Amino acid sequence: MSAATPPASGPLAGYRVLELCSTIAGPACTRLFADFGAEVIKVEPPEGDSVRQIGLPDEGIALFAASILRNKRAVTIDLKTARGRELVLRLAAGCDLVVENFRPGTLERLGLGYEALSAQNPGLVLVRISGYGQSGPRREMPGYGAICEAFGGIRHLIGDPDRPPPRVAVPVVDYLTAAYAAYGATLALLERQRSGRGQVVDCALYEAAFSMLEASVPAYDRFGYVPNREGSRLPYMAPNNLYPTRDGGYVLIAANNDATFRRLMQAIGRAALLDDPRYATINSRWEHVDALDAEIGAWTAARDAAEIGAQLDAAGVPCSRVCTLADAAHDPHYAAREMLLRAPHAHFGELLQVGIVPKLSATPGAVRWSGPELSADTRAVLAERLGLSDAELDALEAEAVIRSRGATP
Repeated sequence: MSAATPPASGPLAGYRVLELCSTIAGPACTRLFADFGAEVIKVEPPEGDSVRQIGLPDEGIALFAASILRNKRAVTIDLKTARGRELVLRLAAGCDLVVENFRPGTLERLGLGYEALSAQNPGLVLVRISGYGQSGPRREMPGYGAICEAFGGIRHLIGDPDRPPPRVAVPVVDYLTAAYAAYGATLALLERQRSGRGQVVDCALYEAAFSMLEASVPAYDRFGYVPNREGSRLPYMAPNNLYPTRDGGYVLIAANNDATFRRLMQAIGRAALLDDPRYATINSRWEHVDALDAEIGAWTAARDAAEIGAQLDAAGVPCSRVCTLADAAHDPHYAAREMLLRAPHAHFGELLQVGIVPKLSATPGAVRWSGPELSADTRAVLAERLGLSDAELDALEAEAVIRSRGATP
């Protein structure tokens, strides 16, 4: 590491991760390790990870990449070359984790399957992220997060029942899969402390999506119940919905138990409804949800969002206006929790990014630098980790096995 590189800290300091990933789920997984101190070496092809082409660029620099690749070291190696694959095998020999999200079978065809990667490192943990997992009839099918959201049954539940299911405008399944993958990797590292052996963590995007149907699976088994789209309502829970405000926005109010429902009715001046048998229980409130939502909506529509929030906060009723990113950027709670922070960036000086999740009291994570430009660390990493000389690096670059000089964002 260069003298200018901030030292690693956090509970994963001392662990080394080799990232062979593209787009979102894999890089998001390794970013979690990097945020908590692990050294993450990201290997990219000469054209760069496609995440460098996603989202709004600024002066030709991919802003999404500057966040999801933060705290990582960027190395360019062409895995289509035999010497490039040899370099990856040598790097893996000094790593605790390898994380990849190629289509199943690709690593094996490259000669980089688990047997090869762990030959010199039996404690290596290989995390494999794919659309459909490493086994089963769909294992080799391509599957992005949105595709697996559909296959996993989640897309069917998004939106209003009388309209086609829309997509969520953020990669929910990719990020959930990343969290599962990081959790699986951590479990494998804990097991390695006992056995000394590594293993393979198989994480499928569609399974991460399907896991969110946990509440409905037993009901399907017992009653053949298949959940459907409910719009902004939470199925079988009322009141839990969006309600209009006088100033043109929406608030979400959730009274998910009897005590909270009583507080809500008292706060909005509808205490008489507490004696109405239609609203006596959670189940009966759901059966009469239209009438109940109309009562609450009439109250919210006559007030601005700020007034509603202040009144329901005082009553202890869960409520929030529907915030935008601009709202978050100016909200004192986000600021107090450091959920928006500025990180050093080689070109811009600093860049605003999402904060660290989760918060650890004794060994917190940190953002030491924003995502580096393509090929920024190739020579330094290969010299430090593999002991390659300048002459050897020059030869590899001349043969287009690696890339370092003349990198573009």
